[in-house]
Amino acid sequence: MNINLTKSAGLHGELTIPGDKSISHRAIMFGALSEGTTEITNFLQGADCLSTISCFQAMGVEIENMIDRVRIHGAGLHGLKTPQQMLDVGNSGTTTRLISGILAGQAFTSTLNGDASIQKRPMKRIIDPLTQMGADIRSIHDNGCAPLEIHGGHLHGIHYQSPVASAQVKSCVLLAGLYADGTTAVTEPVLSRNHTELMLSGFGATVTSIGTTATIEPEPRLIGQKIAVPGDISSAAYWIAAALAVPNSELVLKNVGINPTRDGILRVVEAMGADITRENVHTVSGELVCDLIVRSSSLHGTTVSGELIPTLIDEIPVIAVLSCFAEGETIIKDAQELKVKESNRIDTVVEGLLAMGADATATDDGMIIRGKKTLHGATIDSHLDHRIAMSFAVAGLLCDTPTTILNADSVVISYPDFYESLKQISI
Repeated sequence: MNINLTKSAGLHGELTIPGDKSISHRAIMFGALSEGTTEITNFLQGADCLSTISCFQAMGVEIENMIDRVRIHGAGLHGLKTPQQMLDVGNSGTTTRLISGILAGQAFTSTLNGDASIQKRPMKRIIDPLTQMGADIRSIHDNGCAPLEIHGGHLHGIHYQSPVASAQVKSCVLLAGLYADGTTAVTEPVLSRNHTELMLSGFGATVTSIGTTATIEPEPRLIGQKIAVPGDISSAAYWIAAALAVPNSELVLKNVGINPTRDGILRVVEAMGADITRENVHTVSGELVCDLIVRSSSLHGTTVSGELIPTLIDEIPVIAVLSCFAEGETIIKDAQELKVKESNRIDTVVEGLLAMGADATATDDGMIIRGKKTLHGATIDSHLDHRIAMSFAVAGLLCDTPTTILNADSVVISYPDFYESLKQISI
């Protein structure tokens, strides 16, 4: 499906942000490994999270998806059954990496595979630590990517020094640590998002976090919980950027998760001069949540680098778009991880911006954008990447001529109602 966009005269209204993708994945996984029932509200009904549900159903877990809530009848830590077919992770890197840690400790063999994008994404980053723990896991094509074959078995606790700040790598190792014969720890170069640590603690695991090291004790008794998933700040980011850049705009974004390991987008836009207000700050299921009021603002360039990067890695494409409408230069660096997402997001972002007439340069670890050029519409290839599609939909609202997004329905991965929400707030 292709989508056509034209210049916006302003954005007004209120949106309730769909459930956080990372937290939705984890709620399914931890509920499946728990005793008793877990009930999840505001679960993200996106394709990636539905892949996680289907994988655990294939291992015998009873999961009722009633749209307004998801109910999981937990199998317990050792209750998963041998899947009768290959586990299909779809487009979901989170499903692939986290479930691998769980499968490494099972008493059966399993195979994981997904779509063409997943078959190109790096899995050596989890194969290495799991192998150190004693797991028998291999890349079937011997290229460090899916499909993966995992012969579950006895695991040893390790202290893993992760070369990358990745919540997926950290979570994979911690989940394998549930089945290890001793304490398991992961130290990262910079702290990544900590939803796994927070939620596992809530289910009853013994998890400690000191600095950039997370530690887990084996064989906990996990007990089913009621989980209210906050709105995904990565999804809110598109409306934040749009409201800031489109003149005559004011949006109220309800129920946005502002976990400090995820709120880098807010810190960046505030540094750029954004008029953005947090209201109704509170905690839900261990996660910090608020409503955001965002108004059109005069912005200036900034530098996005270092410890900020893991807190906003998924938001960099839309930050790059926003930077085109700020005075001066914005530099994004230390973001090599963009190369191994659903697309190489350094290349796909700069390619799209240049097609619209922006002044943008790709670098080895990010990009440089010189703002305040008038952009024109273009035909943008989303490369089947949901974050590219949504970021350039925002850009299309600011272009003097129409913009077409190819394969725009890739948004189903994380925000199925994105275009309906855009219609709702457009004037």
